[in-house]
Amino acid sequence: MASPLHQFEIEPIISLPKIGNIDISYTNSALWMTIAVVVVTVFMVGGTAKRALVPGRWQSMAELSYEFIANMLSENVGSAGRKYFPFVFSLFMFILAGNLLGLVPYSFTFTSHIIVTFGLALTVFIGVTILGFVKHGLHFFSFFVPKGVPWVLMPLMVPIEVLSYLTRPVSLSIRLFANMMAGHTMLKVFAAFVISLGLIGGWAPLAVNVVLTGFEILVCFLQAYVFTVLTCIYLNDSLHLHH
Repeated sequence: MASPLHQFEIEPIISLPKIGNIDISYTNSALWMTIAVVVVTVFMVGGTAKRALVPGRWQSMAELSYEFIANMLSENVGSAGRKYFPFVFSLFMFILAGNLLGLVPYSFTFTSHIIVTFGLALTVFIGVTILGFVKHGLHFFSFFVPKGVPWVLMPLMVPIEVLSYLTRPVSLSIRLFANMMAGHTMLKVFAAFVISLGLIGGWAPLAVNVVLTGFEILVCFLQAYVFTVLTCIYLNDSLHLHH
């Protein structure tokens, strides 16, 4: 019986020559990233094509997605966050699509790989840091000086604040990757129990797997939400230097 971790193995689909030591082959991970982009594009373009005054189900879902992220930005960043809506919205939909597509049988969950989630988190981290320096210049360093703390404690507090800031992409990426990998591994384990126990004894793990699948769908939405709302908080910190 295949290992529950076999589903996370990256395999080349189109082999391409290496550039130095870098393998640029088109893999199953890249394929499902492409599918995620196509699915989100079709969902949004198809949902907003008619622009009916009384929206149908498809248009309602597209508008609900738009309003959900718009409200999230407004609540966490304010009016200054409007110009960053395309990036935040694209980030949320890409992660959500990747999480949900991973539940499709014989698919690949690219958000279960730390290199993918770290790449997304690092993009956010570098982006908001550059934005902070562009907007505030060297005054951005004041973000690492907690307000109300006695000066005698500053030599201790400032390094802690800097370290906390630098670990943001690590914590952001590990949270998403770990939840996706753990959930999908658990589903595969219980599915294996169903097969090994057969029709008579397999009903119990099958029932558990059905419940876990529903729970995993909730986790897919929740993890996409957490990643996005933290991105909004980091964006707010860079724009307003709120501590």
